[in-house]
Amino acid sequence: MEKSLLKKINKVKNNKYTSKDFIIADAKDGDMGGGIYVVGKKKENPGMPRPFTDYINEMREITKSNLVDIMLMSVSSAEQLVKENLFKESEVTPAVRFNDATDIWSQRFSSYGNYKPKNFRTPNINLIKDYVNLGLFSITFTNSLENDIKFLNEFNKFIFDITQTNMSYFLEVFNPKIDIGIDQNNIPSYVNDSIVKCLAGLTEKERPLFLKMPFNGPKAMEEICNYNPDKLIVGILGGAKGTTRDTFELISQGEKYGARVALFGRKIHFSEAPLKTIELMRRVVEKDITTVDAVKYYHSYLKEKSIIPFKSINDDMLITETML
Repeated sequence: MEKSLLKKINKVKNNKYTSKDFIIADAKDGDMGGGIYVVGKKKENPGMPRPFTDYINEMREITKSNLVDIMLMSVSSAEQLVKENLFKESEVTPAVRFNDATDIWSQRFSSYGNYKPKNFRTPNINLIKDYVNLGLFSITFTNSLENDIKFLNEFNKFIFDITQTNMSYFLEVFNPKIDIGIDQNNIPSYVNDSIVKCLAGLTEKERPLFLKMPFNGPKAMEEICNYNPDKLIVGILGGAKGTTRDTFELISQGEKYGARVALFGRKIHFSEAPLKTIELMRRVVEKDITTVDAVKYYHSYLKEKSIIPFKSINDDMLITETML
């Protein structure tokens, strides 16, 4: 079956984009960086983690809904679900995380986040290509000559490896989590410049299908989206769970200022009703409903289904993320 991702990418590249062509990915690759609790806690016993089978079942359910265009997974999850033929008759494109750099390592009691990130690549591309043809490579710039050169050299090695296959990739660029000697107000400019520098030396075959990066505010988003729109499609990552209003505002503002992709993990996974969240994300980005009305509609749905909300509607209506 033809994948919705390819149809939408072609529309964006050919200047035929409408809000109905906005691309949504569900990021279910948390096990590549976290630990047992990446799946969440049991409702009946919050002191215990949910089984990983719940995580896999959510991937199945969301894929079957066709509400998303990409299902991003760990290699182990992708292998299992592709072998089940989950994606064979689906418009959803399966994808994997190609590298698990140390800035996503978040095991309990660990301190990896206090250090400059190092690249690490568990997956074997030669084995992955039997299951998927799309994946994510992540890089974080740290204003450290030694660290950044090493990361870029390993990125170049990855590009060499992937161009030996028929696979594609998208590039994730995080904001640095630690102090790198640049004022926080200037980090968005530094990240945008780093992306341009990183991609300028690549041929068309070597370039990513699209970007995944933080929404660093309207000015920074417009800047990177307008830089080379014919060649560089920009997507936003979800970040922390936040409020339901944060979720809808992020996708709304991201699209308004030029993003054409949203890759949300925790904002979907840790919502009370993931499928309804994605459905309303689509309605918001297609301007069928406002972000405020979407929150109201969401809470009405929770009440109708007797689902206990994590927050009151008043608290869930707040915008809590600074960049929004």
